[in-house]
Amino acid sequence: MHLLIIAPEQIPVPPILGGSVEICIHSIARELAKMHQVTVISRQHPRYSHISRRGQLTIIRVPTGSSHTYLKEVLKATKGKTFDWIQVDNRPQYAAVIKRHFPKTPVSLFLHSLTFVKPPYASVRRCSKHLNKVDWIITNSSSLAEELTRLYPKQRDQLHKIYLGTELARFCPKSEKARRRLRRKYRVSNNGFQILYVGRLIQRKGIPTLIRAVHLARKSIPGLKLLIAGGEQGKGFKELLKRKANTLGVPTKFLGNIPHRKIHEVYGLANCFVCPSQKHEAFGLVNVEAMASGLPVIASDIGGIKEVIQHEHNGVLIKEFRDPRAFARSIVAVAERKEWAEGLAKQARSDVKKQFSWQATAQSLADFYRLKLEAKHEKYVKETGSS
Repeated sequence: MHLLIIAPEQIPVPPILGGSVEICIHSIARELAKMHQVTVISRQHPRYSHISRRGQLTIIRVPTGSSHTYLKEVLKATKGKTFDWIQVDNRPQYAAVIKRHFPKTPVSLFLHSLTFVKPPYASVRRCSKHLNKVDWIITNSSSLAEELTRLYPKQRDQLHKIYLGTELARFCPKSEKARRRLRRKYRVSNNGFQILYVGRLIQRKGIPTLIRAVHLARKSIPGLKLLIAGGEQGKGFKELLKRKANTLGVPTKFLGNIPHRKIHEVYGLANCFVCPSQKHEAFGLVNVEAMASGLPVIASDIGGIKEVIQHEHNGVLIKEFRDPRAFARSIVAVAERKEWAEGLAKQARSDVKKQFSWQATAQSLADFYRLKLEAKHEKYVKETGSS
């Protein structure tokens, strides 16, 4: 099978810093290329060559600047070529245009969030026309599928869920010696109990709620400290967070925007990971990374997060996620009940190994595409009488 994957126009593949969609594309493509021929089209970047090849994986990078320019360059790069299947990630409009140019090739839209299927990015009416054009819509969680069905009930039969994964060899528990080395590298104290947040510095991620929660938890455990890894979009929010932490007396270290190729090191700095999201998360890749890294995870009980974390089995889910006190209680419990927390972390690592590897994601995707191609061929044979 020759699979074409078309990435969004904003971030190159692989991403230089962060970009969860591009991380997913690159990780899945590398695994798929062990079984099939894979071509990825992404935006160009000064650090990358126009075309790179490794085994059965080819990445073609084209000019961007606007959605229109990028799509035009994608069509130019694919003109005259044939593929068994085309996957477009997170851009319904692109998928519809690609289907128009490749009417006989199955086209799937791999959705990573609701961002580009509702206002302000697209009207429901306009997006509905785009979704009607594609053959299949892949979602990364049942929660995302449910939300999409609520917006577009006619698309229900097009949906297929495939969970995301992580690199198990890279995201793994660290020895005490390795943790001390990493803490020296990032200038993080070995004293106290380190709580980690990884993600964008934006309001919906709930970082102010986390800072408040740590402040409350420090009344029981004064040694609690907060680590924040991630870049801000726009200016001012990081300074707001710093002021809040200072006002509440929460020892907080901002690690900055860590390239994903190094982000596994950051998990080795912490004793606990907290994901305080305040709005729907389709999947929550950082939780899987933290679980694979052997950290006890506390996360908002929202969206696809609860499909990965089972409360008090492999992590802790916070139903009252808008209430800092709810997070504070769980932070105190994880810090005080060491044996219990270690049990959660151990179970989490085991569950991730079974369900959430990139190998499993790629295999599920390849199996789904293969079955649909076989069904398409059988239908053709039945209709034409040819073999």
